[in-house]
Amino acid sequence: MANTQNNQKLASDLRTVITRLIKKLRNKSTVGEKLSLTERSTISLLDQHGELLPSELAAMEKITTQSMSQILNHLLELGYIVRRVSPKDKRKAIISLSKAGQLILYKMRNERDEWLHGALKSACTIREQEMLRRAIRPLTRLVDFD
Repeated sequence: MANTQNNQKLASDLRTVITRLIKKLRNKSTVGEKLSLTERSTISLLDQHGELLPSELAAMEKITTQSMSQILNHLLELGYIVRRVSPKDKRKAIISLSKAGQLILYKMRNERDEWLHGALKSACTIREQEMLRRAIRPLTRLVDFD
């Protein structure tokens, strides 16, 4: 019984601290301030996958195709994506990142990485940094768990 309570507390504490860290990291990018969380995530997905259909992006973001259409229109206005007609089906558009989209994504990531690097150096001892290094593998397994 005590082990179950400890595991429940661990789950709650872990959720709380990860959520707070994510929020803090989001605020550490001045470049990405004009983009919503879903817009930033969409740019990241395009970077990861190269080209995607709007319906694929909507499914990955778990939003409607109408909502994704609005997001893509905004990203297109900003010059962060390129939209081209599918050679296989002229009714479909293929979305990819533009050079400007790649640059903004890399700048956002760099700003966050720089902040986190400084925070790790200032707030954590060498031993704590090593503990965090060892925690990456189990945290990755949690992210991949369905």
